[in-house]
Amino acid sequence: MPETSKKNKVKFGLKSVYAALLIEDEDGSISWDTPFAIPGAVSLSLDPEGETSPFYADDIIYYQSTSNSGYSGDLEVALIPDEFREKILKEEKGTDGVYVENANVEPAEFALMFEFNGDKKATRHVLYRCSCTRPNVSGQTVEDTKEPTTDTMTITAMPLADGRVKAKTSPDTTDEVYNSWYTTVYESTPGTV
Repeated sequence: MPETSKKNKVKFGLKSVYAALLIEDEDGSISWDTPFAIPGAVSLSLDPEGETSPFYADDIIYYQSTSNSGYSGDLEVALIPDEFREKILKEEKGTDGVYVENANVEPAEFALMFEFNGDKKATRHVLYRCSCTRPNVSGQTVEDTKEPTTDTMTITAMPLADGRVKAKTSPDTTDEVYNSWYTTVYESTPGTV
């Protein structure tokens, strides 16, 4: 069977959104906590960040450099889970069960994992170092039909110190890596990248 038969021709849908708290040790090394689900994915739209800088000589673009500053955009979900509010947004839950948002507390950085369906197999992604804004607060009255209101937050995905921004699976990804995608944050094996 030709290798092209394993490749997706299209992508559609969004599901399996997970977050994992980024942990930075005193020596600057990075690791991640166990990923947890953010159910109810509605949409994800991220635009690339960076610049293109042309250098002109001999009346032409003689050299052009580009920078990769990651991505930014919006993640829309049915409802932000409490685990995300506690671990990432750093909202504090009191003994009375009330979540309190504090303007003096910075949200934590995290890895964001998700997948897009394809006509052959879902492609799984990880953005290694993300930050986010607080989710919007909105609602509306119920009329003839009940339309759910969603939560949206702006996500910024930045490069790690070593330059990695994101990773995604391919038709050649091993079953071991593919099947464990949401149990730990994928790290490339030294020498393979």
